[in-house]
Amino acid sequence: MKNKWWIFLLLLFLNTTSCDKNSGGGTPAPQPPPVPTNTFTNPILTSGPDPWIIQKDNVYYYTHTLGNRIAIWKTSKVSELRNAPVTVVWTAPASGPDSKNVWAPELHFLDDKWYLYYTAGSSNDFATQRIFVLENSNADPTSGTWISKGEINDPAANVFSIDGSVLEHGGKKYLLWSSQTSDADKTQRIYIAEMANPWTLATSRQLISSPQFPWETMGAPPAVNEGPQVLKNASGKLFIIYSASGCWTDDYALGMLTLKDGGNVLNASDWMKSSSPVFSKNPSSSVFGPGHNSFFKSADGTEDWILYHANSQPGQGCGDSRNPRIQKFTWNTDGTPNFGQPVKTGTNIIKPSGE
Repeated sequence: MKNKWWIFLLLLFLNTTSCDKNSGGGTPAPQPPPVPTNTFTNPILTSGPDPWIIQKDNVYYYTHTLGNRIAIWKTSKVSELRNAPVTVVWTAPASGPDSKNVWAPELHFLDDKWYLYYTAGSSNDFATQRIFVLENSNADPTSGTWISKGEINDPAANVFSIDGSVLEHGGKKYLLWSSQTSDADKTQRIYIAEMANPWTLATSRQLISSPQFPWETMGAPPAVNEGPQVLKNASGKLFIIYSASGCWTDDYALGMLTLKDGGNVLNASDWMKSSSPVFSKNPSSSVFGPGHNSFFKSADGTEDWILYHANSQPGQGCGDSRNPRIQKFTWNTDGTPNFGQPVKTGTNIIKPSGE
């Protein structure tokens, strides 16, 4: 009996002591920091070569290379693209001039209609790659009917042509793309031509950029300038940001052309090329071969962002391992863009303003 009483008192003491540890007088155990809700991490999708984005009526439409079809993601928040609905809007035919290697689709809203510019070919050897156009008059490009407008090309230069993009400047439209001087010449260069309408050229093509610096010729042959993209600053100064060197190398990077004030976009001498890349690999941040970019404004219109693809490991080349990433950029005092360094994968980044 005596032993039982002693055990009862011991248990009562231990219980009282345990309760005291959780009383208001003690120091609470440290709590983990709350998970931030206004951040995201790159990449925004696990795969997405040649990403493109456009904003209209508070909605973003995104697309990238899928090889045999074109799909459009629709979202109001770019940082949450992985949760966006996806609609396949066009599938390559079984045969024909645009049946193979569907690359780099770009969506543009021109003359109150939607147009999709894409690269494709009739064979797997890439020599037949050309630029094609689809048209849709629906207000929402993920709905309605896409009608083929055929190939857009300079008839006098029917050679390898890829990465078509549209420049609107001075009340006119121009097609920018990457091509060669001839079938025998494998160097990829940037060309421009005025457009008669969204699917027809009005002038012959004009050469405005050829690979010339060592950072543009990594992996050569072939040396590469491709993926031209339009960028304008707040005062209307015009830049073309393009991809340089082989996508099969870790040294794929972004270069920049600047149109001189009052210059003619069809005149090569009016374009000034930066002597060094404006955005390049950052191995310590798991960014290899960054390139083939596009641009967008934050949801509230106050910030400028770059969208680009990159590999997360060295030696991954031009395949589906390339994934899309976004980061904010700023402007230098001379009006040129400052893209900074590619942000490390997995880093918490504040979402675009307005999201």
